[in-house]
Amino acid sequence: MISAEEALARLKAGNARFVSEIRGSDALTNQTRRRELAAGQAPFAIILGCSDSRVPAEIVFDQGLGDLFVIRVAGNIVAPSQIGSIEFAAARYGTRLVVVLGHSQCGAVLATVEELGRRSEEQSPNLRSIVDRIRPSVETLLGTELARDPQALVQHAVRANIRMSVNQLRHGSALLEQLTQDDRLLVVGAEYSLETGVVTFF
Repeated sequence: MISAEEALARLKAGNARFVSEIRGSDALTNQTRRRELAAGQAPFAIILGCSDSRVPAEIVFDQGLGDLFVIRVAGNIVAPSQIGSIEFAAARYGTRLVVVLGHSQCGAVLATVEELGRRSEEQSPNLRSIVDRIRPSVETLLGTELARDPQALVQHAVRANIRMSVNQLRHGSALLEQLTQDDRLLVVGAEYSLETGVVTFF
C-alpha cells in the first residue's frame, strides 16, 4: 500500500487534471480493470464526502475503479456508521489516507445555519439528526462578526464543519486514533469549490 503522502499527491494531481479538463487513462475504468478488481480491492485513499450530486469524489479526483473507498453523507458528517466504514477500510485494506471532503455552498450547512436562526419544528427527525451533528461547528461562529454576513458565515461554517469531522475521526475511534499515532493513517480535511472545481486541502 502506498504512503499517505503519496496518496495525497495522487489526489492533488488528479484534481489538477479534472480542473484542466484532462482525463487520465481510460484504462482506469475499462473491462480489464473491472475483471482485475473482481478478485479484490486496494483503495489508496478513503474519502468521507458530502452526498451532493455535484461532488463525486472519483470524478473530481480523476480516479478509476478500485482507487477510492468513498463514503458519502449529507454534510460529510461523522456518525458511527461512517466511523465503522473508515475503520473497515483502514484495517482491511491498509489504506493510509482519509480525506474529509466538504464543498462550498453546502446545503446541509446552510440548513443548519437556517435552523439556528429559526427553529423549524416541521423538520423531519432524520434531517434534524444531520443538522444536530453540524450545529456545534456553526454555533461557535454565531458570536462573531460573521453573523452579520450570511454568505461569509456559511463559507466559514463549511470549513469549521470539515475540521470538526476531521477531529472526530482522529479522536472518536480508538482504532483510528491508534493508527494515527503509529503514523499508519493520516486524516486531512479538504474543500471542493463548486465554482472552480479546485480542491483545497487544509
